Amino acid sequence: MNTANLLRLILLAAIWGGSFLFMRISAPTLGPAVLIEFRVLFAALFLAVVGAFLKKRLDLRAHWKHYVILGFFNSAFPFLLFAYAARTLPASVLAVLNATAPMWGALLGAVWARQAIGARTALGLVLGTAGVALLVGFDHAASRPGAGLAVGAALLAAFSYSVASLYARTAKSVEPFANAHGTMWTSAVMVLPALLVFPPAGAPTAGIVGAVLALGVLCSGVAYILYFRLIDAVGATSALTVTFLSPVFGILWGALFLGETVGWYTLAGSAIVLVGTALVTGFVPRSKRAAPVASPCK
Repeated sequence: MNTANLLRLILLAAIWGGSFLFMRISAPTLGPAVLIEFRVLFAALFLAVVGAFLKKRLDLRAHWKHYVILGFFNSAFPFLLFAYAARTLPASVLAVLNATAPMWGALLGAVWARQAIGARTALGLVLGTAGVALLVGFDHAASRPGAGLAVGAALLAAFSYSVASLYARTAKSVEPFANAHGTMWTSAVMVLPALLVFPPAGAPTAGIVGAVLALGVLCSGVAYILYFRLIDAVGATSALTVTFLSPVFGILWGALFLGETVGWYTLAGSAIVLVGTALVTGFVPRSKRAAPVASPCK
């Protein structure tokens, strides 16, 4: 990984870590459905412009079923769940809960393939569970009304990412940019019914509008382009390190811009979750042992 790719990796981690900041800013006012509908719609429009400039074909007629399945598990459903959780939980907690996606993927893969879980993976799962329990158990947000349901929603969102990853490994091959572009359009359609269930709680401010635009254009559109470019340049194994960097930025942005408390339990719980993730994925720096994933965080 040269300097340019390292900078892209850090930028991608900063952007995806910032997605939880933007959701925390906008979800309490807009509600999860309105927020995510505009997020995926702005992302789809941005990618449509980029696709037209780059002459990238979407080929919706041939791949619409694939876009629907991947869009549901990799965007629409987890985005809604994280936006729901963002009404209650701090951005730092959301970022760390998101990092459990590879652990869910390992567990789901073992069940799907009916294979025994190895000692290394089992240790990683135990550590990841302990880290989440430590982080959530000591954080003052756990005492807020609905916090338990919010944590469950965030973990279910991470699980949904693992389902998308497993599906992507077995689905027919589709060009990466088309995957990102097509799934944003199908997600925009699938989120529409949720607007009836989660109406907005208030009128958006200029800051909230800016956060939604950043979520759609920056955290979904630009981030996907960066991520797939990294995979092409350095491989899925090296690109996977964004999983370990994103929570760092999620915690940093929450502390800097929202005044969230970073206690010992935040640092300890985050470190334990990331060690568990490394064990589960088999990630070792400068090795090729980590299994590729569809996308580690959104």
